[in-house]
Amino acid sequence: MPLTLWLSLAAICAMGAMSPGPSLALVLRHTLGGGRFTGVTAAVFHAFGVGFYALLTVWGLGAIIAGFPLLFQLITWFGAAYLAWLGVKALRAGKAGALEPNAIVTSRGQAAKEGVLVALGNPKLILFFVALLSQFVTPEMSGLAKAIIVLTAMIIDGGWYVLVAVVLSHSQILPWLQRRAHWINRITGVLLIALALRVVAGPLV
Repeated sequence: MPLTLWLSLAAICAMGAMSPGPSLALVLRHTLGGGRFTGVTAAVFHAFGVGFYALLTVWGLGAIIAGFPLLFQLITWFGAAYLAWLGVKALRAGKAGALEPNAIVTSRGQAAKEGVLVALGNPKLILFFVALLSQFVTPEMSGLAKAIIVLTAMIIDGGWYVLVAVVLSHSQILPWLQRRAHWINRITGVLLIALALRVVAGPLV
């Protein structure tokens, strides 16, 4: 995979990971309820769930592209519509959302279990990956290239939420973020809508 193409993949994966939602709420809740290492545990196990969905999507997309190009096009457009809907939702979210969860006392075991379940229990991840990976997957793509895509998604997701857990374990950071939550939502919304338009425009490969 060319470096420029991988950088595009990494940037889009990062934008998806940074989008406020249930995953951010999960990591934040376990960080506040159990401390830094509990939050990091939730982040790492969430990345495992993301990697599982990314792997399924890569395998499935290759087969669909090769055998059913029209169906693949329809799935891609549906994924783009979903990204646009996420963008509009983020623009309308205002200051409310994932930055204001209720803190409870938690353990590392509970964080690990919920980290995986939140990822696997969120079928919207499949839609996100279909829209995302449709830009990079081709029928002739090698197994190594597919592995790079899956590992990129896992490492960026896990890395981002580990950073969130470390940063938010400093209690003075959270109020600062909460005061600026509307800007976080607005920026995320604009980027997601731009990504949806890019998906409609055609693949990057």
